[in-house]
This record gives sequence, C-alpha cells and structure tokens, in this order.
Amino acid sequence: MRIRQAGRIDEGLWLLGTQESCVYLLEGTKTSVLISAGMHYILPDLFRQLASWGMKPEKIEHVVILHAHFDHVGVVPYLKRNRPDLKLYASARGWEVLANPKAASVINEFSEKVRLRVKGEEDPLAGMDWKWRDDVQGETLARGDQLDIGGRQLQFFETPGHSSCSISAWVPQMNILFPSDAVAIPYRDEYIIAVGSSFEKYLASLDKLAGLDVRMICADHYGCVEGVEAREYIGQTRAAALQMMDRMREALAQEGSVEAAARQLIRLHYERRPDYFVHPDILLRTYTQMLKQLTG
Repeated sequence: MRIRQAGRIDEGLWLLGTQESCVYLLEGTKTSVLISAGMHYILPDLFRQLASWGMKPEKIEHVVILHAHFDHVGVVPYLKRNRPDLKLYASARGWEVLANPKAASVINEFSEKVRLRVKGEEDPLAGMDWKWRDDVQGETLARGDQLDIGGRQLQFFETPGHSSCSISAWVPQMNILFPSDAVAIPYRDEYIIAVGSSFEKYLASLDKLAGLDVRMICADHYGCVEGVEAREYIGQTRAAALQMMDRMREALAQEGSVEAAARQLIRLHYERRPDYFVHPDILLRTYTQMLKQLTG
C-alpha cells in the first residue's frame, strides 16, 4: 500500500510537503526531528500543514539531511536563518558538498528549474531567503551514529550509490526506514531508479538494508510504502535496478553513444511519465552519469 497524502501516517509520525517532495516529522518524548528537507518551494505547505495540525514551526528542533541533492535540502537555509538554534545533521560528504560554492549554485539553479516546472510562474517564496550559501552548517553523522529523540532512536547507515553522500535513517522501535533515494522512487505503481554515483555501491547499499525488518518505507518522493510491499521493497528495488542497467545497455547498443542513449531514455521517460517533477535537463544529466558507469 502506498500513502501520498499529507497527514499523520503513524503514531507520532507526520508526512508533510507535496506528493513529489516529502518530508517527515517524527515526534519523541523529548524532542522532534524533521527527516529530509525536500524542495525549497514546499516551505509554505510545511507551515500551513503544521498550523492545521495545531503545531508551530518551533516543533521542529532537528533536521536530518539524508543527502545533499537540491531536491532534498531545500527548506534548510530558510529554517536555519530564522532559527539559529535549529540543529542540522548530514554525512561528512554531505557537508563537504554543501560547503562547495559551485554545488550551492547548482542547488539554487536546479531548485528554480523544478519550481518553474511544477508551479509555473507562481512564486510561493517571494521575499523568503531560501538560497544556499556558506552560512549553513551543522553536525556530522557517520555509520553507527544514533539520534535519541526520547523513546525512539534514529540509527544511521551509510548508503552511497544514488549519491556519494547518501545516508539512510532507521527507527527500530517502529520498524520504519527513511532511505531517501537509496531505494527506488515509488512513482505511481513503479520503481524509479536513479543512480548518479555508482551502480555497484547502490546495490551494495541495498544489501545493507535488506536485513532490516521493514514495516514502512518513507520515501522522499511520492510518499510512503507499507505492509507487504514495504517488506518486499528492497528486493523489488534491486530487480528494478538490474532491469534499468539492461535497458541502458540496450540503448547504448542501439544509439552508439552515451549522449544519444541518454536522449532516447529521456524521451521514453517523459512519454510514459509526463507529469514527473524533475526538469528534463536535470534528469538528462542523471541518465548521462548512469550510462557512463556502464561504459567505463
């Protein structure tokens, strides 16, 4: 079963944001944490949702960044500048990426590309200081670290492959996994694979997660998966990744170059999924990176 609507999805766990850009508020007996940080344009949605549930933004005392791509860090700068006491967490590699001026520029550029694709000319962030600069810093998470929020602990795994900085969060008291894009994106009834860093490491990360007794998977795009599908999701992701590799090899054989194969895959992607949120220019870069892994 897949859950895509904002609201309470489990005891003390709330889905916020939009269908294509999800973040999660997890409550403990001592404090609350926002898991993942979505697209920048969900900020007004986040504030409106919290208010409708009788919560204030100050409810969020911690934010965990699961990886440093533009569509997973968007709400952080505004929240941190308005709440200097807000505690931020990411992997060491994640902070390295976010401290790079070139990477920050790409985050800001890609964020606006997707906002225009999803929202059109509407700018819900007018007057809000949302852009990434070098003033946002936080604490580093590594393999084996835990964040205790009272009665619940977030355990962290290094899960590279989608990106070099990816981590996943596991809450054993709830049997809930927050893998970000370390597993497939649950778009409609599909398993969308995005491996921008390393297919080999992506598959190894799936093996690392496969031993968990998962009851629910909370993805950063297109909501949550629970029940039987959640228990089978890691295995389904592995199968989908291997199928994607085969399709990419076929495209390379048909087209004769990475560039032409990437264009073929992009065309097919949007013919099947015209409302997919990522701007085609950005997904073209991802497919190009994936194809290059298969030709090296």
